[in-house]
Amino acid sequence: MNQLATAMKHPILPGEQMGIKILKEGKEHGQGIGYLEDGTMVVVDDARKLLGKSVDVVVTSVLQTTSGRMIFAKLKEQAEKEFYIPTEYKLEEQVR
Repeated sequence: MNQLATAMKHPILPGEQMGIKILKEGKEHGQGIGYLEDGTMVVVDDARKLLGKSVDVVVTSVLQTTSGRMIFAKLKEQAEKEFYIPTEYKLEEQVR
């Protein structure tokens, strides 16, 4: 039954952006925890200070376990500082 429920969940990939409400503290220093509508736990780095607030995050990794999946994410503002997130791609002419 759990395998069927997992197969029916919307796939989430690293780099995907989403909004999440931080509901409780995580196990590691600074982490905040939120949940998707389907019950999937989202662990957000450096979000402990934002308990009770809705934030935009960028997914960094997804872990599939026997009891379901866990999503790890960074606050969007931090991810934008650390990584280049293109909003559009431009093709440039190459000069030979």
